[in-house]
Amino acid sequence: MVFAAIIVRVHRALEQLGTDCSMEELVDLCPELTWNQVFLAIDYLSRDGQIHVTLDGDRTYRVQAHHIGSGTTSPATQAPL
Repeated sequence: MVFAAIIVRVHRALEQLGTDCSMEELVDLCPELTWNQVFLAIDYLSRDGQIHVTLDGDRTYRVQAHHIGSGTTSPATQAPL
């Protein structure tokens, strides 16, 4: 799978979920992707400001999509090729 498609898949899974989840839960939401692919997509999306990553009290990383307002580009157009 091309990196841009992986990024779009991970971002859509987070948007559809609508709340935060652990990285492991996100891997379960994208069973066709490996843990490494999900991690790299999270890294890219976080650095690009499209998702928010936090560390909770149990030292579990949680991820959540930022809501995209109208007039912004989608992750598919922003993702590297």
